[in-house]
Amino acid sequence: MNIMVFDVPAINGGALSVLNDFYNEVAESNDKNINWIFVLSTPTLKETNNIKVLRFPWVKKSWGHRIYFDQFIAPKLVKQYQVDKVFSLQNVTIPHVKCKQILYVHQSLPFVDYKFTFKDNKLFWVYQNIIGRNIINSVKEAQRVIVQTEWMKKACVERTQVDSQKIEVIPPVINLEVKGNFKTSDGSLSTFFYPASGAEYKNHQLILDACREIKKISEKKYKVIFTLNGNENSYVSDLYKQVQKEQLPICFEGPKTREEVFDMYTKSILIFPSYIETLGLPLLEAREHKGFVLASNCPFSNEVLRNYENAYYFDPFNFRELTTLIDSILKKNLSYVSPRIDDTKGINQHLISKVLSEVR
Repeated sequence: MNIMVFDVPAINGGALSVLNDFYNEVAESNDKNINWIFVLSTPTLKETNNIKVLRFPWVKKSWGHRIYFDQFIAPKLVKQYQVDKVFSLQNVTIPHVKCKQILYVHQSLPFVDYKFTFKDNKLFWVYQNIIGRNIINSVKEAQRVIVQTEWMKKACVERTQVDSQKIEVIPPVINLEVKGNFKTSDGSLSTFFYPASGAEYKNHQLILDACREIKKISEKKYKVIFTLNGNENSYVSDLYKQVQKEQLPICFEGPKTREEVFDMYTKSILIFPSYIETLGLPLLEAREHKGFVLASNCPFSNEVLRNYENAYYFDPFNFRELTTLIDSILKKNLSYVSPRIDDTKGINQHLISKVLSEVR
């Protein structure tokens, strides 16, 4: 049996992590009667007796190259390798093919309530209004759809009107080696941490606005740590200039290793104001470290942090709500509660088992 796995968009971040995790599952599986063909752009994966890797780095040159690949090259590959089943990790199905397809949807932009205008963010507008239509149509066309969270399943059903039984929730495999848990101290209760990229929807500006307001109402000492350098893009550069000009207690410490991020969860409070996520990995990681969490009140955060005693929520578009939470912690009006031993929610489901069950 031949299964073709498509993931040409994946080059870094969460998409690449999902690809690598799935590849590792395939490589470790004992079923040698299945031939796997991975179709990628730039990532390099090792070939084995039953794993073939096809790389098309030119796909990343432009949107035109990607469209040409999707419409003409991808269908030809399916026919050339006599594929029995397609597993698409790239949010959209492969057009013009007859074999059944399993679709993995991890792009949340077409399903969130917040709508970008073309003026505000051209790329996100394209994802919501053009690519988003293709994703929605792909959900309708695929024989089986896999998403990471319950809120995404609900949103997919509402937007596409497909049978809910067609969509299955399989959270990503998160391999966390927790070496320590959050400890309360004067330092940890006055240090706030936000590990995130410089995308505008990550909403760093809300933290600046809250810090600006706290400066007016309190003299308590605290600091906020960003994993940004301050020059990633025009948005981040503006944030950096605001912090420097107003002397806000925010440190741009640059990217941190996974181990450094995990260590920060044990000695700081996570602030997570992002309003567009599929899962929100730092929320899960902080919870696994029994951390103190201030999170945007969104479907993804409510799901990941459900029933967690040390999660507090704020409107991601109202800095005063975040101001109140930070001020309450600094004044010790909001206390950390020792979580139950079994309170964290481990994730151990695997994509490969679902893919294999669909082809037999």
